[in-house]
Amino acid sequence: MKLFGSSGIRGLVNVEVTPLLAQKVGAALASQFEGEAIIVGRDTRLSGRMLEAALTSGISSCGFVTGTLGIVPTPVVALLTREMGAEAGVAITASHNPPEYNGLKIFDTTGMAYTGEQQAALEETIEKAEFKTSSWSRVGRVEEIDGVRFYVDTLANAIGFTREWNVVCDLFNGATCTVAPEVFNELGCTTTMLNAQPDGSFPAGNPEPNTESLARLGRMMRETKASIGFGFDGDGDRMMAVDEKGNVPSPDRVLAAYAKHVVEERGGGIVVTHVGASMCINEAVESAGGSVIRTKVGDVHITEAMIANGAVFGGEPVGAWVHPEVHLCPDGILSALKLMLALEEEGKTLSEMVADIPDYPTLRAKVECPNKVKERVMDGVSSNYGEGFSDVRNVTAVDGVRIELEDGWALIRPSGTEPVIRITVEAREEKRAKELLEASRSFVNSTMGGIV
Repeated sequence: MKLFGSSGIRGLVNVEVTPLLAQKVGAALASQFEGEAIIVGRDTRLSGRMLEAALTSGISSCGFVTGTLGIVPTPVVALLTREMGAEAGVAITASHNPPEYNGLKIFDTTGMAYTGEQQAALEETIEKAEFKTSSWSRVGRVEEIDGVRFYVDTLANAIGFTREWNVVCDLFNGATCTVAPEVFNELGCTTTMLNAQPDGSFPAGNPEPNTESLARLGRMMRETKASIGFGFDGDGDRMMAVDEKGNVPSPDRVLAAYAKHVVEERGGGIVVTHVGASMCINEAVESAGGSVIRTKVGDVHITEAMIANGAVFGGEPVGAWVHPEVHLCPDGILSALKLMLALEEEGKTLSEMVADIPDYPTLRAKVECPNKVKERVMDGVSSNYGEGFSDVRNVTAVDGVRIELEDGWALIRPSGTEPVIRITVEAREEKRAKELLEASRSFVNSTMGGIV
């Protein structure tokens, strides 16, 4: 039984993600431990209360106490799970997906998202229905917990500004509505909050910050002459920054610039990102005396690699950044504050900070490939990449095959949802990027031609 994807359990409400499933997850989770408490929070989705009731009934049936946080960003669930010594935490969220979706993201006692091994163990418990239900007299209770104050205090203690900031944020009617205004006010910022009313129908549009959806924030910044702006996704574990001119710089470049700052500040160190991120990250980090490790796409893979290698920072270009000195969950609000602090320390605006980071052209394509032969095609790509590319400098095969060349790279990955092979290329020049895309497409087709 496969329930987990790259970001927990997620699907259409009452079709794929049902109260019955939530009840089973709750019972299975509690059945794995000998402790007594699990933390639960939710985003603003209309189905959140329903799933919370089902989840907590499963937890209670196994004699565990459920600490409910109400509507809070996912990082609050992770942080409170660690700080309260709970056995696990569950965020009821579908992040940036449309309102008809919901899901469950699970954290261990350290506040880190469940790994593949932990997910598999939970799936097995659910499939076998091996639940350790309690006696009638030991059914668990549900307690409401105010986690917002603790989260605000944690961030305020981790950050201290010396300049006055004028900040505009788009909260997209998501979970950050409950904490972002208080956090920024606590730190003395002048703030303008857009779409700051919790509303799970998402009247402002899907809660996914990107260049298009942040256009209104950019306009507001120009009107208010703000210093910086941020958009947060539905559950608050991601952010995207807008510069002082109201423009949205490439998130790869922002990640690279901040990673460089951290490495310079620490006098070296390891930064972790995924295989699809820009080579500008390597260049920026290495120029500061650091090194980069690449993982599969997904914040849990990045966090795992950070712990294993003692990394100083890790993140995905979508804005899921992990700051291990505070906690192990990607945190949009914390990332925004950390970026502001870096700008303050460097005496720069965001546009100035990213000015030295190249904006390399990236192209994408897909090649139709029957699901039944995907694995064999990828084996061929991994074994015979020298036939498709010359001057190969490095090959990474943790998530598809990333082929690094002197002047660019190509990533060839099988889609997990469609019968296609996906191709992403990046180069220093547009012409070279087009050449790499065509070479990659031809290589995949020729490899597949020898199999199909």
